[in-house]
Amino acid sequence: MLESLLADPGFYIGFIIALLATGAIAGVLAGLLGVGGGIVIVPVLFNLFPLLGIDDGVRMHLAVGTSLATIIPTAIMSARSHHKKGAVDLELLKTWGPAIFIGVIVGSYFGSNAKGWVLTLIFAVVAILVSLNMAFKKDNMNIADQLPTGPFRALLGFIIGGFSVVMGIGGGTLSVPILTAFNFPIRRAVGTASAIGLIIALPGTISFILSGLGEASLPAGSYGYLNLFGFLCIVPATMTFAPIGSKIAHTINPSLLRKA
Repeated sequence: MLESLLADPGFYIGFIIALLATGAIAGVLAGLLGVGGGIVIVPVLFNLFPLLGIDDGVRMHLAVGTSLATIIPTAIMSARSHHKKGAVDLELLKTWGPAIFIGVIVGSYFGSNAKGWVLTLIFAVVAILVSLNMAFKKDNMNIADQLPTGPFRALLGFIIGGFSVVMGIGGGTLSVPILTAFNFPIRRAVGTASAIGLIIALPGTISFILSGLGEASLPAGSYGYLNLFGFLCIVPATMTFAPIGSKIAHTINPSLLRKA
């Protein structure tokens, strides 16, 4: 892979610029929406990898694993920015964290063993459903006045962790709509979601690395289902732009934030 890139410097430079731009957009969205950036990174990597001759059988796994790895530093930067503004609900993280973590473990096992087309289908369907919900849901249309407690809260956390790691996202794509549906303030939902991203991304990345070890069709520079080239190009931009997204989140109108 690297040999072909070096043989065509123009393509090499263009590829890096594309990944840097992806990282910048993902970083802004991570800070703005608490989504970790994976909702942008996974589709971009999935569509760029064929240009490098990466086998279709592993490109979605590689996109998911690489995306999860980029979310780790991004989530740290984003969560720190939101925490400084008092927008991270630490008590909720304590009660939700274990269920989310269990969901990540189960989802990681499923995702690392599933066919690539299954991961692609799950990503597409969930992303569309969440988009429709956030776009057309009325501001005051909530399921309940507060987040439930007990087993149902744990089930919601398990679902967030399981689906997020399979999709290679930080959890905000699911946790923010769920929290706002239970009358959670949008800015606090975004801030808390940024911290949830770390709970999902760290064990998820480890799992995808381990499950991909020994896979013969992976390109050079890959450790399991983590591609270092993609990771190193994306992360500097996400870490730079995540605090910017966080600042915007605390100045923009909450209704506009939901639409965004």
